Amino acid sequence: MSSNTDPQQNTDHEQNAQLMRRATYFAVTVAGTLIIIKIWAYLATGSIAVLSTLVDSLLDLGASMVNLIAVRHALTPADDDHRFGHGKAEALAGLFQAAFIVGSAAFLILQAIERITNPVMLKAGTTGITVMVISIVLTLSLVLYQRYVIRKTQSIAISADALHYAGDLLVNASVIVAIVLSLQLQWLWADAIFAIGIALYLAYNAYLIVRQSFVDLMDEELPAEERQNIISIVMGHEDVLGVHDLRTRRSGQQVFIQMHIDLHPDLDLQQAHDISEAVEGAILESYPNAEALIHQDPAPKELLVNP
Repeated sequence: MSSNTDPQQNTDHEQNAQLMRRATYFAVTVAGTLIIIKIWAYLATGSIAVLSTLVDSLLDLGASMVNLIAVRHALTPADDDHRFGHGKAEALAGLFQAAFIVGSAAFLILQAIERITNPVMLKAGTTGITVMVISIVLTLSLVLYQRYVIRKTQSIAISADALHYAGDLLVNASVIVAIVLSLQLQWLWADAIFAIGIALYLAYNAYLIVRQSFVDLMDEELPAEERQNIISIVMGHEDVLGVHDLRTRRSGQQVFIQMHIDLHPDLDLQQAHDISEAVEGAILESYPNAEALIHQDPAPKELLVNP
């Protein structure tokens, strides 16, 4: 295996790192802005649904701050103590986010139960609706940028952040509906019911984040279709007669690929090395953030065209 020193790949890595950093800064800025305007909206309306989105934004700010730190750490180059890099910091950040989300969901359910027991007429509905519309616009712009970054980097930390910000779009829209129902139809319980729905949605998001984080932390294999794609790439080289013992895993935005390739036993060491280099290059074209370890084996007789 040769080291990945392609200048273009290094440039791509730096561009991805810059995108990830910008996404974390953007998220912190949006969350901080939403907290300020939602505090004002809650004080003006007294809506428990608005309070639920305020709590969610506080959670978003905390999670985004953790992401900012985790991404900076994850992008630190490999060192003597961390030969495979620091990519798993992203997965740890995801678990931290999930814990915060579950806690906030429990808080919202308790607040909603209290509101169902003691319903309160909302006030200043126009203020609440205006703030929710502003929240939707800001959150949508953030989510669109995060999804662009995810397509480029495959970052778990940014994916986790984007997941609950995307959920916020639905949350903010539901708050508008809750305010309208409470003020126009006097359905005082609607506010609390929507808050419970928001809490359950947050808990489901936490489950998704935990599941994705464990995939990374437990070194789970890449999906079957990606493994098959890797095999197809390798077998695309005319001198490769077979592939076995393929192992894959993801750590942050980096992918690690190990395999044995079967080559004709009459090849000399230099020829086998050149073939391995070519195969590695083909893999890195499809997986630019990968590190490939390829072992050459003499092909068994059944694989030889002319034994």
